[in-house]
Amino acid sequence: MIEIRKAELGDAIIIHQLAHRIYFPTYTGILSESQMVFMLEKSYTEVALQESMQADQKFFLAYSDNLPVGFMALREKDENILRIEKLYLLTECQGKGFGKKLIDFAIMEALNMGKIIVELNVNRGNSATSFYHKMGFAVVEEEDIPYYGYVLDDFIMQKKIA
Repeated sequence: MIEIRKAELGDAIIIHQLAHRIYFPTYTGILSESQMVFMLEKSYTEVALQESMQADQKFFLAYSDNLPVGFMALREKDENILRIEKLYLLTECQGKGFGKKLIDFAIMEALNMGKIIVELNVNRGNSATSFYHKMGFAVVEEEDIPYYGYVLDDFIMQKKIA
């Protein structure tokens, strides 16, 4: 059973800890170790997470048996699109329906906001791409994003919900 709760500023430490447990298993073989370390230090410190929360992203924590097992961040892109900026689950929680519950939650949030599309970026080498396809997302664009000396080679995927 999964429970999804809105994250508060004080929950940034939980997201920080989860990111450090999830990032290496997710991206080993896709990104260099130096890039993974850089990304964690750039985007997943408590301060960076709190800044994202205060700027434009709403974070949600996923709990199983009252233990945090993953997180998601949502951001309004425009009047039609809600973006999933981050969606991560502990490796041992993948393949158990938790990701689907987070996607369903994001879709409900989007519908409640009057959005018609949910959008996300996923690294082109990430096996999660097949999960997103199963959830009804389609690749609408390939994007190479310069990022502090690295390149994020992503698919932009969208799901029409209305």
